[in-house]
Amino acid sequence: MNDKYQASSAVLFIIFNRPDTTEKVFGQIKQARPARLYVAADGPRTDKPGEQLLCEQARNITRQIDWPCEVKTLFRDSNMGCKNAVSSAITWFFENEEEGIVLEDDCLPTDDFFRFCDTMLEKYRHDTRIRHISGCNFQHGKKWGTASYYFSNLTHVWGWAGWRRVWKDYEKELFQYHVNDVRPQLETLFTDRFIVDVWESIFKLVKTGGVDTWDYQLTFLNFFNNSLSVIPNVNLITNIGFGESSTHTNDVNNINANLPVQALGNITHPLYILPQKQADIYTLNADFDIASRWKKYNKPKYKAKRWFKGLFK
Repeated sequence: MNDKYQASSAVLFIIFNRPDTTEKVFGQIKQARPARLYVAADGPRTDKPGEQLLCEQARNITRQIDWPCEVKTLFRDSNMGCKNAVSSAITWFFENEEEGIVLEDDCLPTDDFFRFCDTMLEKYRHDTRIRHISGCNFQHGKKWGTASYYFSNLTHVWGWAGWRRVWKDYEKELFQYHVNDVRPQLETLFTDRFIVDVWESIFKLVKTGGVDTWDYQLTFLNFFNNSLSVIPNVNLITNIGFGESSTHTNDVNNINANLPVQALGNITHPLYILPQKQADIYTLNADFDIASRWKKYNKPKYKAKRWFKGLFK
């Protein structure tokens, strides 16, 4: 008899070519026993020998349904790449569901992750201030407030939940946003010039197709709509995908690789719905190495160069 928490929300499971991590994550999904499961898989790359077999092995793992469950699949025959494959899978999911949970094949959830997502999806279903629910926490033990979660301007996608009402505005090419407008808008969110510099550079990279990803677009969508994300005060997701076979998380020594998880306990809610700016700065400082940028900026030789340039303005 399964005495684990049973998820009430639909789950989208996005897989590709890693049967080892797929099996571990699917094992947790099996424990949660969602009544509706969507599985999306990108196709193998023709220039990668052996990848077709790996993709098929990963897909076979998700066929091991041993609980009452309505299953829908979106298996691609050819490779679409991360940006197109993942974004189209999420679009497909939200075309069928008003809300739900999204897991990729390297994001290993705790039992509490499903309970947390179910609770947040219901509580903030009609609150348009809240546009994203994260399962991961990058505060490395630091807690913000006494509630079970805090609010953030950032959008973490290592195990998350959301609503159709948000995803309907998603556009992978960022057509409605223009490069010249971005920096002033980012400066209303972040006061640190180097944080703005990095986000501006990322925006340009995404806009020009210089990076094959889907998630920054969701981040910018939420930035430019003055949105809040829900972040648990303990980590509920371990990314087990760091390594050479990963598309984006190659560095096994990354501070966020294989983060430990904790028990959530009884869920309590914050009184005030405001972003924890210092929590976001902590995360961005680690991700963007802001402290080193400021240290270099404040070196005497760089100060002298800026002073000299200022003479001719």
